[in-house]
Amino acid sequence: MPMKRLLLILVPGLLILAAGSAFWVLWAGPGPTTEPKTIIVAHGSSLARVAGQLEEAGAIRGGAGSFRAFARVFGSSDPVQAGEFLIPAGLSADGILNLLQHGRPVLRLVTIPEGMPSVLVRDRLIAIPFLTGDAPVPQEGSVLPNTYSYRRGEARAAVLARMQAAMRVELARLWAQRRPGSAVATPEEAIILASIVEKETGKPSERRMVAGVYTNRLRRGMPLQADPTVIYPVTQGRPLGRRILRSELNANNGYNTYARVGLPVGPIANPGRASIAAVLDPAPTGALYFVAAADGSRGHVFADTLQEHQANVQRWFALRRARGEM
Repeated sequence: MPMKRLLLILVPGLLILAAGSAFWVLWAGPGPTTEPKTIIVAHGSSLARVAGQLEEAGAIRGGAGSFRAFARVFGSSDPVQAGEFLIPAGLSADGILNLLQHGRPVLRLVTIPEGMPSVLVRDRLIAIPFLTGDAPVPQEGSVLPNTYSYRRGEARAAVLARMQAAMRVELARLWAQRRPGSAVATPEEAIILASIVEKETGKPSERRMVAGVYTNRLRRGMPLQADPTVIYPVTQGRPLGRRILRSELNANNGYNTYARVGLPVGPIANPGRASIAAVLDPAPTGALYFVAAADGSRGHVFADTLQEHQANVQRWFALRRARGEM
């Protein structure tokens, strides 16, 4: 066979073989990583920018230009998503593109429990190493307790702003559903009373009943006499760590509901949906008093009269003495 004809046969074949080899090595075959890699894709990132990040991370073979070229020919035309992505070890360039376009970003969550005061909300945000910047102590009662997602590298102030926006939306929704039996006149008063209900009971089934007791007291002009309102101005929501002092029970500081009639001047925590709903639709009850149940259930015993209440208190003291707590 003449050499020229042989070359005409071999060269195209070699080119096809080389192209196939490049396709496998640079695009479809295993990637160069031996351990997982994290990449953070910013909002609005182009394919070129992401390719550069992948090259810098050592997640692809052949460099950013090769990745872009193969992506345009063999990849989807869908845009890459924003977020944090964990690239498994050895994932092919084709697999990486599919992950960035259609996979799920790493989901990071922060939970704000019901009744958490604002100083502790800030502490929780500050403790997250993946967030950036500072965050102020939010206004008490302005954060909706819930679980929130955040992106690695996101500003703490931005996450806090989402929590506060969620409270504004939820408060407006619940306020529109308030019932005539409620004793609060404004959404702000609803948050104040709900924060007290949140701190007074940890049992969801009791929230409306506790709200009913405080509603009755407000309507009769009786002091609420809620211990958590005495503690708040002392600690700003942090644990007291000791018994309340007589001087604190007598202090007139705007929060002490033993020393003043009506609501305190502001919330004492960030109440959850259920407590807000409870004060906007309190249980119909004649009860004016409650004390911890003597059975150790962490619930409360409610009473319509002072005489009934004093008997319940004596049973509570007896329980504590039996436990060696007094």
